This record gives sequence, structure tokens and C-alpha cells, in this order.
Amino acid sequence: MDGIKEKINCFHCAHFFITWNEHFPHGCKAMGFKCKEMPSAVVFRNSGMSCQMFVEKKGHKDNGQP
Repeated sequence: MDGIKEKINCFHCAHFFITWNEHFPHGCKAMGFKCKEMPSAVVFRNSGMSCQMFVEKKGHKDNGQP
């Protein structure tokens, strides 16, 4: 992709979940953490790579793109 980082939309991922914790409202079951922002943004910020754990939810057709 010529150095362009792919943006992952966690809402379309099977591993994404919403928590009841107002301080950490988003979570990733695959990586086992909760955070304030989208998990894919945390992964990118810490690794410089797009999330490698993305699995498209059943019935969703756009491969995680916004």
C-alpha cells in the first residue's frame, strides 16, 4: 500500500466490545484490553502498524474501512 497505513474501524470487528466503564468504554477481546479511544488507534500509536487482529463481523462487507 505504498507506506499508507490502513485505518481499522473497530466497530466492524468481531473482537470489539463496549464496556460499562466510563473511563475505558472500548475494549478488544483479542488483545485483552480496555481503553478510552478506539483499540485500533492504541495499537497503531504503540506499534506503528495497523491492527493485525481485525476480524470482520459476520454480515459486514467493508473490511473495516470507515
